[in-house]
Amino acid sequence: MNRVIVIGCPGSGKSEFSRALAAKTGIPLFHLDTMYWNADRTTVDRAVFRGRLNEALRGERWIIDGNYLSTMEMRMAACDTVFFLDYPLAVCLEGVRARRGKPRPDMPWIEEGEDAEFIRFIENYALDSRPKVLELLEKYRDREIHIFKTRTEAEDYLSGL
Repeated sequence: MNRVIVIGCPGSGKSEFSRALAAKTGIPLFHLDTMYWNADRTTVDRAVFRGRLNEALRGERWIIDGNYLSTMEMRMAACDTVFFLDYPLAVCLEGVRARRGKPRPDMPWIEEGEDAEFIRFIENYALDSRPKVLELLEKYRDREIHIFKTRTEAEDYLSGL
């Protein structure tokens, strides 16, 4: 395990899992959200985002956390290990609620209040995004793939490292 991606619905705990994995393995961690977002909630130019991502992908060892379907295949092609946090909707929605108002190293601002569009994205993840993720996992099935259905499964994996 040297080149790792951590994917899943927003609120699943990708960043938290990634931080724990990085702490246990010593593998450098990169967050797609910090590559893509500015502190004022605007996005960087697409070329800047891709440049930042490509720079990370050139490394010998990395953990990259974030879903971002537009770059998922690029990351999946470059990685040797995939962690897919495939949790139920209720778990993801609770994850988003629990992080509100708290500073996070993976986000350049503190999330306050409820973003209706973001909540709709989460509610539609199983129908819109998850099938595409599963297609990519099938295409890249030669990777080491871990699919966790519960937070306990992910925690047990980390405890076993």
